[in-house]
Amino acid sequence: MSAERADDGGVRRGRPPESDEQRARRRLAISRHAVRLFREQGVALTSGEQIAHAAGVSERTLWRLFRAKEACVEPVLTIALGDLVAVLRSWPAHLELDEHLRAAYGGELGSSLDDAEAVLAVVRLTRHETGLRAVWLVLHERAETTIAAALADRLGRPVDDLDVRLRAAAVNAALRVLTDDLAWTVADGPVTADALLHHRDRLAETLRTLTRIPDAARAP
Repeated sequence: MSAERADDGGVRRGRPPESDEQRARRRLAISRHAVRLFREQGVALTSGEQIAHAAGVSERTLWRLFRAKEACVEPVLTIALGDLVAVLRSWPAHLELDEHLRAAYGGELGSSLDDAEAVLAVVRLTRHETGLRAVWLVLHERAETTIAAALADRLGRPVDDLDVRLRAAAVNAALRVLTDDLAWTVADGPVTADALLHHRDRLAETLRTLTRIPDAARAP
Protein backbone atom coordinates (compact mmCIF):
# COMPACT_ATOMS: atom_id res chain seq x y z
CA MET A 1 0.00 0.00 0.00
CA SER A 2 1.39 3.41 -0.91
CA ALA A 3 1.94 6.15 1.65
CA GLU A 4 2.23 9.93 1.45
CA ARG A 5 3.12 12.71 3.83
CA ALA A 6 0.12 14.30 5.55
CA ASP A 7 -0.15 18.03 6.25
CA ASP A 8 0.46 17.47 9.96
CA GLY A 9 3.76 15.74 9.29
CA GLY A 10 2.41 12.23 9.78
CA VAL A 11 2.10 9.52 7.18
CA ARG A 12 -1.24 9.03 5.43
CA ARG A 13 -1.65 5.62 3.87
CA GLY A 14 -3.65 4.78 0.79
CA ARG A 15 -3.73 6.00 -2.79
CA PRO A 16 -3.15 9.70 -3.49
CA PRO A 17 -6.36 11.56 -4.38
CA GLU A 18 -7.44 11.34 -8.00
CA SER A 19 -7.12 14.58 -9.98
CA ASP A 20 -10.07 15.99 -11.90
CA GLU A 21 -8.33 15.07 -15.16
CA GLN A 22 -7.70 11.50 -14.04
CA ARG A 23 -11.30 11.18 -12.88
CA ALA A 24 -12.57 12.47 -16.22
CA ARG A 25 -10.39 10.01 -18.14
CA ARG A 26 -11.59 7.13 -15.98
CA ARG A 27 -15.23 8.13 -16.43
CA LEU A 28 -14.82 8.34 -20.21
CA ALA A 29 -13.13 4.93 -20.38
CA ILE A 30 -15.98 3.36 -18.42
CA SER A 31 -18.51 5.24 -20.53
CA ARG A 32 -17.14 3.76 -23.74
CA HIS A 33 -17.50 0.24 -22.36
CA ALA A 34 -21.05 0.98 -21.20
CA VAL A 35 -22.02 2.28 -24.63
CA ARG A 36 -20.64 -0.85 -26.28
CA LEU A 37 -22.66 -3.08 -23.96
CA PHE A 38 -25.83 -1.02 -24.38
CA ARG A 39 -25.47 -1.29 -28.16
CA GLU A 40 -24.86 -5.04 -28.08
CA GLN A 41 -27.54 -6.14 -25.63
CA GLY A 42 -29.71 -3.17 -24.70
CA VAL A 43 -29.93 -1.14 -21.53
CA ALA A 44 -32.34 -3.43 -19.68
CA LEU A 45 -30.10 -6.49 -20.11
CA THR A 46 -26.92 -4.67 -19.13
CA SER A 47 -26.05 -4.57 -15.44
CA GLY A 48 -23.71 -2.37 -13.49
CA GLU A 49 -21.68 -5.48 -12.70
CA GLN A 50 -21.18 -6.16 -16.42
CA ILE A 51 -20.11 -2.57 -17.08
CA ALA A 52 -17.65 -2.62 -14.19
CA HIS A 53 -16.19 -5.97 -15.33
CA ALA A 54 -15.79 -4.78 -18.92
CA ALA A 55 -14.07 -1.59 -17.75
CA GLY A 56 -11.82 -3.42 -15.29
CA VAL A 57 -13.08 -1.59 -12.20
CA SER A 58 -15.00 -2.64 -9.12
CA GLU A 59 -18.73 -2.08 -8.82
CA ARG A 60 -17.98 0.17 -5.88
CA THR A 61 -15.86 2.38 -8.14
CA LEU A 62 -18.55 2.37 -10.82
CA TRP A 63 -21.24 3.60 -8.43
CA ARG A 64 -18.85 6.15 -6.94
CA LEU A 65 -18.40 7.65 -10.40
CA PHE A 66 -21.95 7.24 -11.74
CA ARG A 67 -25.31 7.53 -9.97
CA ALA A 68 -27.00 4.96 -12.25
CA LYS A 69 -26.10 2.73 -15.18
CA GLU A 70 -27.86 5.10 -17.61
CA ALA A 71 -25.64 7.91 -16.37
CA CYS A 72 -22.62 5.99 -17.68
CA VAL A 73 -23.29 7.49 -21.13
CA GLU A 74 -22.77 11.06 -19.88
CA PRO A 75 -19.03 11.32 -20.69
CA VAL A 76 -19.54 10.01 -24.23
CA LEU A 77 -22.49 12.30 -24.88
CA THR A 78 -20.60 15.25 -23.45
CA ILE A 79 -18.14 14.84 -26.32
CA ALA A 80 -20.89 15.93 -28.72
CA LEU A 81 -21.52 19.13 -26.76
CA GLY A 82 -18.00 19.93 -25.60
CA ASP A 83 -16.64 20.93 -29.00
CA LEU A 84 -19.49 23.34 -29.67
CA VAL A 85 -19.21 24.86 -26.19
CA ALA A 86 -15.50 25.47 -26.84
CA VAL A 87 -16.35 27.18 -30.13
CA LEU A 88 -18.84 29.46 -28.37
CA ARG A 89 -16.31 30.42 -25.73
CA SER A 90 -13.78 31.39 -28.41
CA TRP A 91 -16.26 33.29 -30.64
CA PRO A 92 -14.44 36.45 -31.83
CA ALA A 93 -16.28 39.76 -32.02
CA HIS A 94 -15.61 40.31 -35.75
CA LEU A 95 -17.32 37.11 -36.94
CA GLU A 96 -20.86 35.81 -36.99
CA LEU A 97 -21.26 32.48 -35.22
CA ASP A 98 -21.84 30.50 -38.42
CA GLU A 99 -18.59 31.89 -39.90
CA HIS A 100 -16.67 31.07 -36.74
CA LEU A 101 -18.25 27.61 -36.60
CA ARG A 102 -17.06 26.74 -40.11
CA ALA A 103 -13.54 27.88 -39.25
CA ALA A 104 -13.16 26.43 -35.76
CA TYR A 105 -15.54 23.47 -35.45
CA GLY A 106 -14.42 20.32 -37.21
CA GLY A 107 -17.63 18.51 -36.37
CA GLU A 108 -15.71 15.49 -35.07
CA LEU A 109 -17.99 14.83 -32.07
CA GLY A 110 -14.80 13.81 -30.27
CA SER A 111 -11.19 13.00 -30.99
CA SER A 112 -11.88 10.21 -33.50
CA LEU A 113 -14.48 8.66 -35.77
CA ASP A 114 -14.87 5.95 -33.12
CA ASP A 115 -15.95 8.63 -30.64
CA ALA A 116 -18.39 10.02 -33.18
CA GLU A 117 -19.84 6.57 -33.81
CA ALA A 118 -20.28 6.02 -30.06
CA VAL A 119 -22.01 9.38 -29.62
CA LEU A 120 -24.40 8.77 -32.48
CA ALA A 121 -25.12 5.22 -31.34
CA VAL A 122 -26.24 6.55 -27.96
CA VAL A 123 -28.32 9.26 -29.60
CA ARG A 124 -30.11 6.56 -31.60
CA LEU A 125 -30.73 4.59 -28.42
CA THR A 126 -32.30 7.63 -26.76
CA ARG A 127 -35.25 7.38 -29.14
CA HIS A 128 -36.49 4.27 -27.31
CA GLU A 129 -34.56 4.28 -24.02
CA THR A 130 -36.17 6.91 -21.82
CA GLY A 131 -33.41 6.76 -19.20
CA LEU A 132 -30.77 7.62 -21.80
CA ARG A 133 -33.02 10.28 -23.30
CA ALA A 134 -33.26 11.96 -19.91
CA VAL A 135 -29.46 12.06 -19.66
CA TRP A 136 -29.17 13.58 -23.16
CA LEU A 137 -31.75 16.28 -22.40
CA VAL A 138 -30.16 17.19 -19.06
CA LEU A 139 -26.77 17.64 -20.75
CA HIS A 140 -28.37 19.96 -23.30
CA GLU A 141 -30.02 21.93 -20.52
CA ARG A 142 -26.63 22.45 -18.89
CA ALA A 143 -25.05 23.49 -22.18
CA GLU A 144 -27.75 26.11 -22.74
CA THR A 145 -26.27 28.21 -19.93
CA THR A 146 -23.00 28.53 -21.84
CA ILE A 147 -24.82 29.25 -25.08
CA ALA A 148 -26.82 32.02 -23.39
CA ALA A 149 -23.69 33.53 -21.86
CA ALA A 150 -21.98 33.71 -25.26
CA LEU A 151 -25.01 35.33 -26.91
CA ALA A 152 -25.48 37.77 -24.03
CA ASP A 153 -21.88 38.90 -24.36
CA ARG A 154 -22.27 39.48 -28.11
CA LEU A 155 -25.57 41.32 -27.75
CA GLY A 156 -24.45 43.37 -24.77
CA ARG A 157 -27.47 42.22 -22.78
CA PRO A 158 -27.97 40.39 -19.47
CA VAL A 159 -27.84 36.62 -19.67
CA ASP A 160 -31.43 36.44 -18.40
CA ASP A 161 -32.72 38.79 -21.13
CA LEU A 162 -35.70 37.17 -22.87
CA ASP A 163 -34.26 37.55 -26.39
CA VAL A 164 -30.98 36.02 -25.26
CA ARG A 165 -32.77 33.10 -23.63
CA LEU A 166 -34.92 32.48 -26.71
CA ARG A 167 -31.90 32.52 -29.03
CA ALA A 168 -29.98 30.18 -26.71
CA ALA A 169 -32.90 27.77 -26.56
CA ALA A 170 -33.18 27.83 -30.35
CA VAL A 171 -29.46 27.15 -30.84
CA ASN A 172 -29.61 24.31 -28.32
CA ALA A 173 -32.64 22.76 -30.00
CA ALA A 174 -31.00 23.02 -33.42
CA LEU A 175 -27.91 21.21 -32.20
CA ARG A 176 -29.99 18.46 -30.61
CA VAL A 177 -32.29 17.95 -33.61
CA LEU A 178 -29.48 18.00 -36.17
CA THR A 179 -27.41 15.54 -34.12
CA ASP A 180 -30.43 13.27 -33.86
CA ASP A 181 -30.93 13.50 -37.62
CA LEU A 182 -27.26 12.71 -38.25
CA ALA A 183 -27.47 9.69 -35.95
CA TRP A 184 -30.23 8.15 -38.03
CA THR A 185 -28.74 9.21 -41.36
CA VAL A 186 -25.61 7.13 -40.67
CA ALA A 187 -27.43 4.31 -38.86
CA ASP A 188 -26.84 1.77 -41.63
CA GLY A 189 -23.18 2.45 -42.25
CA PRO A 190 -19.93 3.75 -40.78
CA VAL A 191 -19.55 7.36 -39.70
CA THR A 192 -17.39 9.21 -42.22
CA ALA A 193 -15.52 12.49 -42.05
CA ASP A 194 -17.65 13.78 -44.95
CA ALA A 195 -20.85 13.06 -43.01
CA LEU A 196 -19.53 14.99 -40.01
CA LEU A 197 -18.48 17.96 -42.13
CA HIS A 198 -21.92 17.99 -43.75
CA HIS A 199 -23.40 18.04 -40.24
CA ARG A 200 -21.21 21.02 -39.37
CA ASP A 201 -22.29 22.90 -42.49
CA ARG A 202 -25.98 22.25 -41.80
CA LEU A 203 -25.52 23.46 -38.24
CA ALA A 204 -23.72 26.58 -39.45
CA GLU A 205 -26.50 27.43 -41.90
CA THR A 206 -29.13 26.96 -39.19
CA LEU A 207 -27.23 29.12 -36.70
CA ARG A 208 -26.92 31.86 -39.32
CA THR A 209 -30.60 32.72 -38.88
CA LEU A 210 -30.77 32.00 -35.16
CA THR A 211 -27.81 34.08 -34.00
CA ARG A 212 -27.43 36.87 -36.54
CA ILE A 213 -26.35 39.90 -34.53
CA PRO A 214 -28.08 43.21 -35.40
CA ASP A 215 -25.71 45.79 -36.86
CA ALA A 216 -26.36 48.12 -33.92
CA ALA A 217 -25.09 45.46 -31.52
CA ARG A 218 -21.86 44.70 -33.36
CA ALA A 219 -18.58 45.56 -31.70
CA PRO A 220 -16.81 48.46 -33.44
